[in-house]
Amino acid sequence: MAIGAFAAISAAMAVAAGAFGAHGASGPQEAEWLRTGGVYQLVHAVAALAIMGFARGPAIMLLGGAAIFAITLYAMALGAPRWLGAVTPVGGGLLIIGWLYWRA
Repeated sequence: MAIGAFAAISAAMAVAAGAFGAHGASGPQEAEWLRTGGVYQLVHAVAALAIMGFARGPAIMLLGGAAIFAITLYAMALGAPRWLGAVTPVGGGLLIIGWLYWRA
């Protein structure tokens, strides 16, 4: 899948997660997970779109990291086991690496 298409899907998922968190989450913790995941995923989708033409590797890293970070939070908000939260920092680490890779 092209970077632009993946970024667009990622942004759409982020908006949906934020909306569900604001209007349909079962509790405050679940709403917070949806909001946090949505913010990170949306910001990094836009960042990837902005740099994909000249920094393909970092754009891919940002999208992958955001996907892992956000999807693990979304899954827990929808009832997945809390141990999945141990995977969330992997996505955060990839985000950090993606930003540093862009600057390298």
